[in-house]
Amino acid sequence: MKANVGGIDRILRIVVGTLLVVAAISGQIGFWGYIGIVPLLTGMFRFCPLYPIIGINSCKK
Repeated sequence: MKANVGGIDRILRIVVGTLLVVAAISGQIGFWGYIGIVPLLTGMFRFCPLYPIIGINSCKK
């Protein structure tokens, strides 16, 4: 997997993903909050499988 998530995109994914998962665990939002696992993992691994399909790369070359 070639990295295609970088910089601010990565930070935002990790922050938003973490907030959603924490809110779901604490019961502030419903079960759908666990969808935050997706941006959290894509930010941590620096790879988004949707990006190559739509032709986006936010990682500096």
